[in-house]
Amino acid sequence: MPSKNFIVAIELGSTKITGVAGQKNHDGSFTVNAVVREDSTSCIRKGVVYNADKTVQCITNVISRLKTAMKTEIAQVYVGVGGQSIHSVRNVMVRDLAEPAIVSTDMVNELMDSNRAMQYKDFEIVDFVAHEYKVDNQYQLEPVGIECTHLEGNFLNILQRKKYYHSLNNCFDRAGVKIAEMYLAPIALADGVLTDAEKRSGCMLVDMGAETTTVLVFNKNILRHLAVIPLGGNNITKDIAYLQMEEADAEMMKLRHASAYTENNEIDASLSYNIDNERKVESRKFIELVEGRVQEIVQNAWHQVPEELTDKLVAGIILTGGASNMKNMDVAFRNHTHISKVRIAKSVNFKVHSSNSEISSSNGTMNTILSLLAKGEINCAGSDVMAQKNIFEETATSTTVEEQPKAIKSTEEQPGTGKVKTPTEKAKEEEERRAAEEARRQQEEEERKAAEEEKKEKKPGVKTKFINWMKTFIVADEE
Repeated sequence: MPSKNFIVAIELGSTKITGVAGQKNHDGSFTVNAVVREDSTSCIRKGVVYNADKTVQCITNVISRLKTAMKTEIAQVYVGVGGQSIHSVRNVMVRDLAEPAIVSTDMVNELMDSNRAMQYKDFEIVDFVAHEYKVDNQYQLEPVGIECTHLEGNFLNILQRKKYYHSLNNCFDRAGVKIAEMYLAPIALADGVLTDAEKRSGCMLVDMGAETTTVLVFNKNILRHLAVIPLGGNNITKDIAYLQMEEADAEMMKLRHASAYTENNEIDASLSYNIDNERKVESRKFIELVEGRVQEIVQNAWHQVPEELTDKLVAGIILTGGASNMKNMDVAFRNHTHISKVRIAKSVNFKVHSSNSEISSSNGTMNTILSLLAKGEINCAGSDVMAQKNIFEETATSTTVEEQPKAIKSTEEQPGTGKVKTPTEKAKEEEERRAAEEARRQQEEEERKAAEEEKKEKKPGVKTKFINWMKTFIVADEE
């Protein structure tokens, strides 16, 4: 009998939309019950929706196939978003105090709120990370409790184009699919493949996809930079296709013969590869074609590392994604970045049980979707599922889709989790923020008026001053 208690995750990639359904086990491992894929090349480019109608159809097909596989309605899903429209920018918020004061939690939250309210043309803030706080002239990770007159918050804002942000949410609305939580796929991936030691020591994570390469830089357990480069494995395929061949044939040729780096003394000048029955290409020309594009990808990725951190990547470079499987890709990164410590993450850092060959092959292509699955905490099954949202319970009762447990949303949620709020959630949060700001202003105004009244009561008026003067005059006259 199929399970009525599982998590569903969906990843929208440049070449395919992937959906998985799986269960979280007591030992922290996961069992993947179903994996479905839909071709997305006609509706998503470089990780961004450009044909909404076809994207809705793809999402609908993924949900339908998962329902068939699980023999259960899908009540809600976890979604990963990424693509070229996402990037990070640094921002500094400052508060100067009239006199020395102890930094309070409210003061830090006000800085966060001010940063969250920042407006960027054509972009939305989907998440942000607090780096350090400058308390007078000292940098602190935890400023609360320190006395100062100058407080400065350094933040990393992660932005997504408003157009794509709203388009993606609309696609799920039109498909009739409820989103349990939406996550930034790169941050979920980092949690899935990086160790705590790597994040703490400093590292560069490079996710090499088909049309994009995503770069994340960590240091002291904090995300320092995020960028998406519009170059990926498909660019190498297209370069090979310039030899006047179909892209499908070029892809096969890449998989058979391509190497990210080849030593000169290993190149066989007499060797050539078949393009078709009548044409061939010399191995040296083929190698130069592939290596030229690989070098461009590597150099663009390395350029994303902030200059002050290039010598602080103690944990080195971690590669993942389909394109990282190319022979000698780790060697190419070592040669072009001069970072000797390079690791290829072919699987996630938690145990996954599955009979599906795509999961068990451990080639890095499923790392993102599995990392999204690991984020799930709410039962995603529909009808005939349990009323409790504890995904470890085994007793099932009959409930409807509308009765499914809902995620607890909090406007005080800590930043940097990778969670992306829907437009409805953002509008509600903004309304609450404005209400809180108005309440704070009113309180400050009432306190100001009260202080003025108290001051007036203590300050003697003109009449009081005259009487006091007369008393002094009379006393002096009597003497």
